[in-house]
Amino acid sequence: MNYKLVFRLLGRLLLMEAALMLPSMGVSLIFRQGDTLAFLEAIAITATVGGLLGFLLNPERDDLTARDGMAVAGLSWVILSFFGALPFVLSGAIPHIVDAFFEAVSGFTTTGSTILTEIEHLPRGVLFWRSFTHWIGGMGVLVFTLAVLPRLSGRTSHLARAESPGPTFSKLLPKMGDTAKMLYALYLGLSLIEAVCLLLAGMDLYDALIHTFGTAGTGGFSNYNASVGAFHSPLIEWIIGVFMMLFGINFAVYFHLVRKEKEPILQSEELWIYLSIVLVSTLLVTVSILPRYGGFFEALRYAFFQVTSIISTTGFGTTDFNLWPLFARALLLLLMCMGACAGSTAGGIKTSRVLLLSKSAYRDLEHTIQPRKVAVVRLEGKAVQESTLAQVGVYLSLWVALAIGGTLLVSLESSDFVTAFTAVLTTLSNVGPGLNGVGPTENFAAFSPAAKLLLSFLMLAGRLEIYPVLLLFSPNVWRKN
Repeated sequence: MNYKLVFRLLGRLLLMEAALMLPSMGVSLIFRQGDTLAFLEAIAITATVGGLLGFLLNPERDDLTARDGMAVAGLSWVILSFFGALPFVLSGAIPHIVDAFFEAVSGFTTTGSTILTEIEHLPRGVLFWRSFTHWIGGMGVLVFTLAVLPRLSGRTSHLARAESPGPTFSKLLPKMGDTAKMLYALYLGLSLIEAVCLLLAGMDLYDALIHTFGTAGTGGFSNYNASVGAFHSPLIEWIIGVFMMLFGINFAVYFHLVRKEKEPILQSEELWIYLSIVLVSTLLVTVSILPRYGGFFEALRYAFFQVTSIISTTGFGTTDFNLWPLFARALLLLLMCMGACAGSTAGGIKTSRVLLLSKSAYRDLEHTIQPRKVAVVRLEGKAVQESTLAQVGVYLSLWVALAIGGTLLVSLESSDFVTAFTAVLTTLSNVGPGLNGVGPTENFAAFSPAAKLLLSFLMLAGRLEIYPVLLLFSPNVWRKN
């Protein structure tokens, strides 16, 4: 590993994080709730460490290898989460460092799991930063940096590929920096449209921004204990529900939409499968919960919101779905595992992987009947390489192994299997709420510090598609180039 280059990049990321804390400090100055000094101290500490790393280290070589890119991706999210926890600790909002780290990891990885019990009592500047971490982490910390800084190294695609969600990564434009800028322009544009819609629906500016950050990043942090349900507004629920679904779509689709390229959109199997799953799941859940709500349209509203919230891995809530029939909860659990589209801000296994696995399984089934038949797995009209199919299979194996291992470890301190299992599942899928003790009206405060660190690891593994985090434990990564 090129240590000096890696840590110089990490230093510049910390400088970027310090700058991103400034809007939250501005909010603290507006509301004057005693958290301004905490932001000043956090910014000073983060900028100082970032400056020392970013400008005092002079690497002999400026070429970034794939191994270096993986190391930067894995380390950056851990370090940014640690320094991102400083405003929570210094303000006294979350005095314990492990709890603050858990909350920061949950924010940056857009998970939305929380240890907070009384959210509404916290300073507004702190709550703004807590939700803003969703927006930062949604498109990716490294992609954001590539969009802002003109040049980090010779092979910037390694950085984006290391944290990009989905089985494949491709540049939309010839230069990686231009691709990053285009992605964030689309991200910002959709975010602004949602914020305006929420303002028109009756939210004030602060609430509109908080919930836009949570929706855009598919994170789900709210500044109310009752989440979106606190507004008691069907219009607001429909707006957020629709945008949760939209942010679960691959951003390449919006890129083609802006360029008026219809063919790639029409040929996107993942897009249409994803939308079909949302539609069918909403109808099934509506029928399942209809006796509970009486009216079809009321049941449809609750069903659509929770289906889009779970499949997009956002985690907002309008009702306690922990009380829904077993069928509805089981369906939500499956959606939690699958997640939305690759190339979106959502977590989970991703629709494209499920689609590839299904096609691969069908091909193998056909092969047992017709051994001489040569069949090629295709996605969106293109042949998928066998190496890609193998990678998808390995990824799923690792994902299942982490889910099983995490459940066994968390079960050591939990007497409720459903709580332990869904706590692991929801953090690994970056969803937020689970069932029973970690349901939509509960939180993760009861877990021990060791369990919170384990769940934080799972959140990072889920957000970074497992490999960059696991590779940090490989001796080969730490060897000098």
